[in-house]
Amino acid sequence: MTSLDKPTTDTEDTAAAAQDARAVTEAALFEAFGGLRGMIETVLPGLLFVTIYTINKDLHLSAIAALGVSLLLVVVRLVMKDTVKHAFSGVFGVAFGVVFAMMTGNAKDFYLPGMLYTLGLALAYIITTLAGVPLLGLILGPVFKENLSWRTRNPGRKKAYAKASYAWGLILLAKCAILFPLYWWADTAQLGWVLVALKIPPFLLAVWLTWVFLAKAPAPIDVFAEMEAEEKAEEERKAALAHEHGEATAGRHRRDA
Repeated sequence: MTSLDKPTTDTEDTAAAAQDARAVTEAALFEAFGGLRGMIETVLPGLLFVTIYTINKDLHLSAIAALGVSLLLVVVRLVMKDTVKHAFSGVFGVAFGVVFAMMTGNAKDFYLPGMLYTLGLALAYIITTLAGVPLLGLILGPVFKENLSWRTRNPGRKKAYAKASYAWGLILLAKCAILFPLYWWADTAQLGWVLVALKIPPFLLAVWLTWVFLAKAPAPIDVFAEMEAEEKAEEERKAALAHEHGEATAGRHRRDA
């Protein structure tokens, strides 16, 4: 290999490592946020509610249909032996909306719990980041098998989590700035269709920004692999001590003989 070949090889290795990091980040984000199927499960109940309500203005039928399709999505997940966390979160969200709307008799209140949740989540992203513990790091740390190692051992990664958490918080706040005035001024159908329209685009923007920040960040520290390595080293140390003890015992027996 000539001196001219080495930089090329190093560049290729760096590019391959960067590509691997992006692939790992994409896979982790897909797992954490549910991917295409998770988005469908998020949108479908609200879409069904506003569609039925727009046609016949029947709160009870709209609410039952939305709750029914949420439960059906959970059943499908269970039958396919797939993770149900995204579907279950959808059921709880729809159930709260149904109960609230039934209690007040106002169809718009079907959307209010979800709107309040969005506002609370936006504030949580911003407040936890200001406190030095970005919420996105708490969410994605276990997915990347780094747990909380990014807080003290990986400052570049902590910075990326902070940027991504701020992005999520500001995007969700912007969404709330659109929805809450509509809750007071628009009718149920108008609010519902705007809500459906704002389900996916802000989410995709936040996920894309998260991917951008994390893809450029240092690689996560796999604390699980570290623990396994430590356990293996400890087992090898104990085996070596046992072997030494056995050798010493055998030596004493030979001397005694």
